[in-house]
Amino acid sequence: MKEKRKKPKFRRQEWFRGKKLGEKWRKPRGLDSKMRLGRKGKPPVPSIGYKSPKKVRGLHPSGLAEVIVSRPNDLEKMNPVKQAARIASSVGRKKRGLIIKRAQELEIKVLNPRGVKIEVEHAEKAGS
Repeated sequence: MKEKRKKPKFRRQEWFRGKKLGEKWRKPRGLDSKMRLGRKGKPPVPSIGYKSPKKVRGLHPSGLAEVIVSRPNDLEKMNPVKQAARIASSVGRKKRGLIIKRAQELEIKVLNPRGVKIEVEHAEKAGS
């Protein structure tokens, strides 16, 4: 999607100094902090100007809206053109396989299949 542009990676001030600091964002608060002052050549600081347009906010990078699915019946209500399925973390292997199989029939994109497609195929070969 053209409207949804990639934002810079906002990193904590002096994140490169050591592993202990980490890259997780922390607002620069120092009195003489060049990053806080927004000086040229310093890393970017999150601001309202980086906000994406309302119509693309919250969408998956593919441009589809994510819908959390916990059972195969949830897929029936989905629009494959505008929505993609994300299988809930609480779903087990057997039901995950059924959801993926049903999604393939309905031509719905699954965002987190986690290699279950292979296991489903093995189960079919073992059964026959």
